[in-house]
Amino acid sequence: MSPSDDEFEALDLFVEPRDFYAPEKPATLTSYITKQNVHIPLRLVGHNPLWGHLLWNAGQVIAKYIEDNAVDVAADRTVLELGAGAGLPSLICALHGAKKVVLTDYPDTDLIENLRYNISHSIDQQYQPAIVAKGYLWGNDPQPLKVELTAPEEGFDLLILADILFNHSEHDKLILTMRQTLGNRHGARALVFFTPYRPWLLEKDLRFFELAKQAGFVVNKLFEHLMDNVMFPEDAGDETLRRTVFAYEIKWPV
Repeated sequence: MSPSDDEFEALDLFVEPRDFYAPEKPATLTSYITKQNVHIPLRLVGHNPLWGHLLWNAGQVIAKYIEDNAVDVAADRTVLELGAGAGLPSLICALHGAKKVVLTDYPDTDLIENLRYNISHSIDQQYQPAIVAKGYLWGNDPQPLKVELTAPEEGFDLLILADILFNHSEHDKLILTMRQTLGNRHGARALVFFTPYRPWLLEKDLRFFELAKQAGFVVNKLFEHLMDNVMFPEDAGDETLRRTVFAYEIKWPV
């Protein structure tokens, strides 16, 4: 079952959730199949109150989008992923020649160690030096992330935000982080993909893009992708919306 409205809205990323120290569950394994029919193994943490134990729809769709547009968005680019979970899109960027990839998620030991496990086990050793995992709280000083860049003041070429808009209270912090990390130059962009798992709150999800415009960004809708199945079959709400990944691109007006 997907998170309830109360769980989503009450989640403050700066405060450990009430069940943060619940009994651990074992990690699970899944895989992603590339266009070249290569299986990328992924380990997911055991049940996590921050929902990092799932391979979300938007992460899979962004991964395929990066594969289809690797020369334009990944090759020789610097990449920052926020709320990375298992880190699939970033791993795909590394496989397609990204210059530097920084995966981030809430600074929980299990989440970050799992990202590091996937870096060392999911991609060939030749790609691993270009990718690093770090804990990061949205809205905080991004300098510890930017120091991974050859020219920190220039920011990242690509930001990845996959299925993290559900936490509406964090939108302002996400926008602030985007402003501080996205390079202000031609070709730099943020890919923001999400599914309205709670269709009745779609307008709140979409408010993120209005905030982005208010912050000076240019927002373009790329496409909608209909998944074969819903992630949470027992949930309520319009099934078509719960199967749909909305894909947006955000840039500076350069």
